[in-house]
Amino acid sequence: MEATLTFLGSGTSMGVPTLGCGCAVCTSPDTRDRRTRPSLRIEYDGHTVLIDTGPDFHAQALREGLRQVDAVLYTHGHADHILGFDDLRPLTFAHKGGGMPVYADAETAAVIERVFEYTFRKVDRYPTSARVELHRLEETPGAGVELFGACFRRIPVQHGRQVITGYRFGQAAYLTDMSDIPAESVPLLQGLDVLILDALRHEPHPSHSHLERSIGFVEQLRPRRAFFTHISHGLEHAATERMLPETMRLAYDGLQLTFEIA
Repeated sequence: MEATLTFLGSGTSMGVPTLGCGCAVCTSPDTRDRRTRPSLRIEYDGHTVLIDTGPDFHAQALREGLRQVDAVLYTHGHADHILGFDDLRPLTFAHKGGGMPVYADAETAAVIERVFEYTFRKVDRYPTSARVELHRLEETPGAGVELFGACFRRIPVQHGRQVITGYRFGQAAYLTDMSDIPAESVPLLQGLDVLILDALRHEPHPSHSHLERSIGFVEQLRPRRAFFTHISHGLEHAATERMLPETMRLAYDGLQLTFEIA
């Protein structure tokens, strides 16, 4: 079954342009250098699944004409990945029963419940709160959740000192905000058509992979295509792509890919 993947956002937590910065990337006329906070839309068989909803989600959804969401998966509980949760509200109203299914590991689910307490309270609940059903993912590496005929498998990755959730879905995998790939996750990333992974900048960073390190991961895992995301203003799109092998590209907001999901 074919799926279409759209990069809703490809930027770092501060976005690009970064506030207060006048560098060449932040002032670039190349629209690919304008990067909102990282998120994915995956469409297949008439369904739409999101991975993360950052603070730019409202603008991203308008830009892409997004009118339906059937489920959301979260990678971790940092602000640039969850703060658009409340913007899901009008998209959840059509969901019957328990509401739109939302999936996260236990730590991330706890953050979402704390930040958006008014959505989950049992007493005096705000009447137009998002209608969602929050599910805690099984945290065994490779454990999966079936969504509309496709399996989304949890891929643990290291984000500094924290272990967060990457996802494999069919022939694609999404590993944002990662500084390392644990040995237990490597077998889960074999035979990929599309690998999407963090490449923050040229210089090393304590909690994100930098470009040279990410290239090394791609060479180790050998997907057919690789796309780098969570990109700061340290990487100019055109200049960086001229340095990369043909099978490796920088993602950009609005970029679409097709792949087999099941």
